[in-house]
Amino acid sequence: MPNFSQILSFLMQILPFINILFAATVIFTERRSPAATWAWLMVIFLVPYFGFLLYMLIGMESRKYRIFAAKYRQNQEMLQEINAKRLEGLAFMHLPNAQKHIADFEASTRVMHISDLLYLNHASGGGYFTKNNQMDILADGQTKFARLFEDIENAESFIHMQYYIYRNDDLGREIVAALAKKATEGVEVRLLIDGMGNFGMSKRIFRPLIEAGGQLGIFLRPHFFRANFQNHRKICVIDGKVGYIGGFNIGDEYMGKVPRFGAWRDLHIRIYGDAAKELGLHFIMDWNFVDPHHKIEASERYFPLTLPREEQECLMQIVSGGPDTKWPNIYNGLSKMISEANQRIYIQTPYFAPDDNIFESLKIAALSGIDVRIIIPANPDHPFVKWCSLSYLGGLLTAGVKCYQYTEGFIHSKMLIIDDIVTSVGTTNMDMRSFKLNFEINAFIYDRDMTKCFLEQFDKDLEDSAEITLEAYENRSWWQKIKEAFSRLLSPLL
Repeated sequence: MPNFSQILSFLMQILPFINILFAATVIFTERRSPAATWAWLMVIFLVPYFGFLLYMLIGMESRKYRIFAAKYRQNQEMLQEINAKRLEGLAFMHLPNAQKHIADFEASTRVMHISDLLYLNHASGGGYFTKNNQMDILADGQTKFARLFEDIENAESFIHMQYYIYRNDDLGREIVAALAKKATEGVEVRLLIDGMGNFGMSKRIFRPLIEAGGQLGIFLRPHFFRANFQNHRKICVIDGKVGYIGGFNIGDEYMGKVPRFGAWRDLHIRIYGDAAKELGLHFIMDWNFVDPHHKIEASERYFPLTLPREEQECLMQIVSGGPDTKWPNIYNGLSKMISEANQRIYIQTPYFAPDDNIFESLKIAALSGIDVRIIIPANPDHPFVKWCSLSYLGGLLTAGVKCYQYTEGFIHSKMLIIDDIVTSVGTTNMDMRSFKLNFEINAFIYDRDMTKCFLEQFDKDLEDSAEITLEAYENRSWWQKIKEAFSRLLSPLL
């Protein structure tokens, strides 16, 4: 019978062959970019055994095509059903109307090239073009949650709420209490949270809501071999008329009450109008996937006819992206925005790790004389992401891109502005996790007045930011260079 030393010696001898087998699994069983493949191969060979376990946990994608193929088909079936019903509140979904709106937009703005973006978001991302909208910008937690509590209190028919992170803290309990109160009044309340985003959190916080008749859904409960494919969307729809979308989750840190982060700068928008029904449509698709035995049936209750208010003409499209879509819709839209810019490209993102296409497009834009500016946090929540972001910004500085670090707390805003007419706001970070792995949702806003407001907020944030100069970047320490280089190698995995 072999002793322990003989067994250990045997394992050490076959270790190279096991790693080769693991590497072959990565190469031949997954459809991923060469950069991501090389990154995982590096992890597997540098950290034998454990590297492959890590790959199984957060890197394996092949199961995605089986898990979410059914959701994609379910989404398409629902859209076909809605089109067949011809709900009056969803008249904007019909293509002839969309084409007319786009033609009117081109005629009024005289910005012909933007029509390419409109068609792209409609054709690949299902972003229906709506103009019956009124919008408010919410740039801090106090303002956002004050408006949300007000709208919850005024709800008459239903409240559909979806968040990636829901904390068991003061804010979380206050919202549960507000939702439970409305449920006792007969308002239909559904709350959907992500399983991995709330891993380990006790669900007892939601007991008052459930006891009051509200419903709680968990999007993909935690699993040992699944750390990817998180539902990063933040949606709230009330009575099919009011909708919220943006970067705020539910938690005290989003109110600036957590010392580690300090003041929290984020961005949400409140919509009154047809785009709120688009948000509601995406919520229902996610909910029906989570709870197929209690599906929400599309009806006028959830998609009521919204009469236009005075001066209500904010044009926008709601676009979702994720493992349940045929194309990387939001990535395509943001990439198209960057390529179509003529004057400026302004970006705010807490995580900046773009792919080669966006990275090179930003450099080309700057070299073409376009004003390109990027704001990232000076105080990030993940050190690897900070070092990775800085490594990319260094490459952009040489092309003339102006880069800044927000110093007055933590900036979590996800915003892209081009020229003076188009802004994208939503849940999507400028990294490959948001582009390829997470369920995300963004609003593409075509409005000069609203874009002016976003530009004013961007300029205000610049005042609270420190510029990263090329000279300072080139003089950084050797240790900083090592951290950036290592993090850059792992960027496809972050």
